[in-house]
Amino acid sequence: MNFGARVLKTGLAVTLALYLATLLKFPSPTGAGIAAIFALQPSIYRSWRHFLDQIQTSTIGAVMALLGGMLLSNQPIAVGIVSILVIMLSMKMNRADTIGLTLVTVISVMDASGQWQFALNRFLMIMTGVVSAFFINILVIPPKPRKQYINQIESVFSSLSLLLRTAVSHEMKESVFRDEKNSLEGSIRSLADKYALFEEEQKKLRKPKYSETRQMVVYKNLLSSLQKGYEVLDAIDRHYFQAERSEETNAVFDRHLELLIKYHEHILLKFQDKIKPGISETGPLGDDNDSFLESVVQGYEHGSASRLRLAVVAGAVYDYGYQLERLDRVADQINRGSEEKDKL
Repeated sequence: MNFGARVLKTGLAVTLALYLATLLKFPSPTGAGIAAIFALQPSIYRSWRHFLDQIQTSTIGAVMALLGGMLLSNQPIAVGIVSILVIMLSMKMNRADTIGLTLVTVISVMDASGQWQFALNRFLMIMTGVVSAFFINILVIPPKPRKQYINQIESVFSSLSLLLRTAVSHEMKESVFRDEKNSLEGSIRSLADKYALFEEEQKKLRKPKYSETRQMVVYKNLLSSLQKGYEVLDAIDRHYFQAERSEETNAVFDRHLELLIKYHEHILLKFQDKIKPGISETGPLGDDNDSFLESVVQGYEHGSASRLRLAVVAGAVYDYGYQLERLDRVADQINRGSEEKDKL
């Protein structure tokens, strides 16, 4: 695991929580440190939402734990019963992400066996950790998920292009290819999670500006292009090598995939403002993409399983190319908008 901002902030949040717990003379500051670990979130909005949700569920959990301690004592079976009830209630409230720390609160409070002063002390100790994590997250190296998103897009494309270039030629060892493909799938899923976070922030925090809405369109199309590229890999893995094919067929697929990879790379350079506006490969790609699909489908005969498998792969490749054309148009619109702004 690399040393990054999240690692640093976790350490700082734990340190601050322990210092505050000691300063406030809590009998056992450890709970505050544990709470700080649970409470750290990947964005400022998530931190604020988690902060509010955690206060709500922890308060409910503390009350239930206090009642449980008074009525059932603090025996393990009683703690387990109250924990189950708290989990069910948290799920009902759509607060599943707060369950871990809420259970820490429940166990800490039930240890008081119905003594409300001691229970309140434990609850405040947990909240000290939550507050510490919240302030560390927004004050120390605030999260920049959008910058991370763009950097990750470039990294994921690098992995995707390598796998696509070697998929049909079958040059890479199967075990290595499988590991790289699984890693790529995880990276794309991580990007999708980040995009969902952007959408959530845009909808909840404020009315988005036009520039922010346009940026979301860019992010969505960048992600969709990578997802379509991965679908090509998946189709090749599932169908291509199970089909009978000639060397000419291999060459057709290999050549078209190389064209799409270069086109994808070309578009990313546009977004980085490294390509002159107006220089586009959309026209030629449109013709080549159609011709490629037709060349694969036209030889299909009813009952030919091999040809059908190749058609499935060709369809995935065609969709990838179609998505790249959409991404290219978005890039051109962004560049034109930047040019007009510069003229003004």
